[in-house]
Amino acid sequence: MSNATEHETITDRPPAPQKRRVAKVIRTIGWTSIGLGVFLLGFVVHQLFITTYFAQQNNEALKVEAAEYFEQVTVTEVEYVAPGAPAVVDPQDPAAPVEPAEPEEPKTLLVEETPEQGEAFAIIRIPSIERLAEGWTVVQGVSRADLKNGVGHMPSTPLPGQPGNAVLPGHRTTYGAPFHELDELEVGDIIEIETAIGLNIYEVRESIIVRPTEIWVTNPRPGSWITLSTCNPKFSSRERLIIFAELVSGPNYDVIYNS
Repeated sequence: MSNATEHETITDRPPAPQKRRVAKVIRTIGWTSIGLGVFLLGFVVHQLFITTYFAQQNNEALKVEAAEYFEQVTVTEVEYVAPGAPAVVDPQDPAAPVEPAEPEEPKTLLVEETPEQGEAFAIIRIPSIERLAEGWTVVQGVSRADLKNGVGHMPSTPLPGQPGNAVLPGHRTTYGAPFHELDELEVGDIIEIETAIGLNIYEVRESIIVRPTEIWVTNPRPGSWITLSTCNPKFSSRERLIIFAELVSGPNYDVIYNS
């Protein structure tokens, strides 16, 4: 047998079984990695773009629902007593019996009935943020399903335009990302919230970063406030970005701040 024939015979032998297994494992890992990459890319596209597209379409329909809600909901007048009214004390004799203050005419708040879970009941506008300049709906509730439809309202807190602290959480990167640019707000910026009682205008007082466990930001406050809450930094839920804004104009402003 010639040398050429011997060489051909040797090189034509099939690879060893162990080498075939290694090659198969490498191909499997390669295709799995490609498949996983395609899946993750699809997931990101869905979360960032597809959910936003449908949320924007849904928001337009919900704004119509909110406008209908304004016309149908019951608004009543409720007597308002300012909390912690100071006692009348004689400065010359602080130990003297406290004289009753002169009775004032009762003042009334405009109060709307509590919306149903998931119901669109308000529209928030922030003129300095382009995506919110035309308004985004506020829905009752803070569940995952509620926040897919709009900015949420924590049911345990007052409604916007009422005394206390109305807490409004919203998405920052998905489902329309209404609070995507919330970090751009500065002290003095205006936030408008239209409700069944009318237009309530708030002014930003403070912007802070807190841990998700710091629920003190939802505590009641004297006067009338809104607290906007969203994830921080973008694409992470490690922290919360909080915006505190105080009522400066609205149907109940004079009653709340001049009682």
